[in-house]
Amino acid sequence: MLTDSVVGSALIWAVLAMTVMYLGRAPARQSLATLARMLHNALRMAAFGLRRAEQHLEARNREVLLAAGREAKERMVSREFERIAATVARDLGRYPETQRTLTETIQRIDDDHQATADVPPQVPGWSKAVKAVADAADKSDPSVRDVLEAIHDSMEKAQQRALAAYRRSSSDRHRLLSRMMPRWRDIQGRLRRMEAAVDSILERSRSIDRHMDEYREILAGTDRAVQTLSTSALVQFAVSTLVICVAIGGAVINFSLIARPMAEMVGGTSYIGAFRTADIAALVIILVEISMGLFLMESLRITRLFPVIAALPDRTRAYMCVFTLVILTTLASVEAGLAYMREILLQDELATSALLRGDAGGVMTSEALWITTAAQMGMGFILPFALTFVAIPLETFVQTLRHVLGMAAILTLRLANLALRILGQFLRQSAVLLQHLYDVVIFAPLWIANRVVERRASSEGAASRAEPAAPRVEPTREREEVPASRLEAGYGGYGEATV
Repeated sequence: MLTDSVVGSALIWAVLAMTVMYLGRAPARQSLATLARMLHNALRMAAFGLRRAEQHLEARNREVLLAAGREAKERMVSREFERIAATVARDLGRYPETQRTLTETIQRIDDDHQATADVPPQVPGWSKAVKAVADAADKSDPSVRDVLEAIHDSMEKAQQRALAAYRRSSSDRHRLLSRMMPRWRDIQGRLRRMEAAVDSILERSRSIDRHMDEYREILAGTDRAVQTLSTSALVQFAVSTLVICVAIGGAVINFSLIARPMAEMVGGTSYIGAFRTADIAALVIILVEISMGLFLMESLRITRLFPVIAALPDRTRAYMCVFTLVILTTLASVEAGLAYMREILLQDELATSALLRGDAGGVMTSEALWITTAAQMGMGFILPFALTFVAIPLETFVQTLRHVLGMAAILTLRLANLALRILGQFLRQSAVLLQHLYDVVIFAPLWIANRVVERRASSEGAASRAEPAAPRVEPTREREEVPASRLEAGYGGYGEATV
């Protein structure tokens, strides 16, 4: 307190503070500007570092994505070539045999066709002689008439025999023609199968061409290929995540089927840490089943999570496949037994509760009991085999997770870079705002100083207008002689003779 009055002391302190702040205005403004510049530069350097890290991570993520796409395309192209080889070996590999069969069948058909030619019966040679005799002889003579009647009867009998022979030959031709039909159908079937094999090879060839075009784009590292692979990876990640969630739900159902009977086997009061031993045992059984299913898929070369298993000899992989399948079947049988035991325990508890309540009719009859028992045993046996196929979405999830995490990291770095730049600009503008607020605090000294400066400037201007203008005196310089050559050429840009 400088005085007895609080208001007076406050005014004195305010005046002193404004005076001190006015005297230190320039250093204070420079300090604020320097601090803002320093923080702004530091944030810009941090943002630049994040940008470099983002570019490096984006390039690395691009390389990983292209490598994964190249490996997937190589696998697909290899598989298509294997299918073409199998089609050629299965269908086109028997082409010589098929050609020989077709040639033999066509030859038989041709022979049968030649045998079915319709050959008209020949006219007997003596018919002309009989006609001449009949025309020349006297028909009124009884002997001639008898001869002619005998000839007529012989002609009718010969005609009947010829007609019967013609019918027999027609029947033989029809039989040969009917025998030709299965051969035609056999030729048609063989040609249809050959056409289907050729169409399949052509279709696979077009598929290989499409895959090879995509493979070339991946090798070239085009933006279109990267965008396609990125979209495909995101879709596969979403689908595999959904399937894994469904598999987790199946594992939870499987756990509920075997957790209760496991408590009867290992004891419901035993604990390992904060968890019951029965729950841990049931969880271990489920995890072992999933592991066996994963090894089974690796042995069948459906998935490629473990290159060591894929590099094993075929005979060893076959033994491993059989071994894992036996273990998986055994565990599935154990789960079916545990599910049956669970149903028995549940019925015992229901029967005990009904007897304690005195409700003898509340117990489920044996006719309806087998339905729930069979359903639970079937679920306990089928769920382990269903969990085997979780290896396929798991492989897809693992392969696409790196790309998704890389994209998330890139997005995080980009947002951090943007936040640092915004923060730097905010600090820079905040320093300007603080300088203006500083001037607002010391507005009274500033206003007084501005008024003094303006009055001084106005008085100086009035004095300068009142005084007469003094004559201008040019400074005298000694004249020096310049050579004639410099005068003529204008050396140094001088156009006059004097300097």
